[in-house]
Amino acid sequence: MDDSMVTSKGQVTIPKAVRQKLGMRAGSKVQFRVVGDHAELTMVHAPTDVPTSGFGMLKSARKRVPADFDAASLLKPKRTRAQLPRNR
Repeated sequence: MDDSMVTSKGQVTIPKAVRQKLGMRAGSKVQFRVVGDHAELTMVHAPTDVPTSGFGMLKSARKRVPADFDAASLLKPKRTRAQLPRNR
């Protein structure tokens, strides 16, 4: 059994082994209950799964670009030496 200290704000750190066994992570909701001379902690709700990838999370109002679109086609073509302005 692991011990934890209570901070001046009344906070404690739940030991890692306990968090892992109960599946607790950031956003988990817990409930405290006083039973006789001790307190019980019960996990009420686990947060929804965190996506492993951000693919598809962002939405855009812009029109979709074809998969074969070449972004380099948007660049201005380089001017040749003959097209450059002459110094007078």
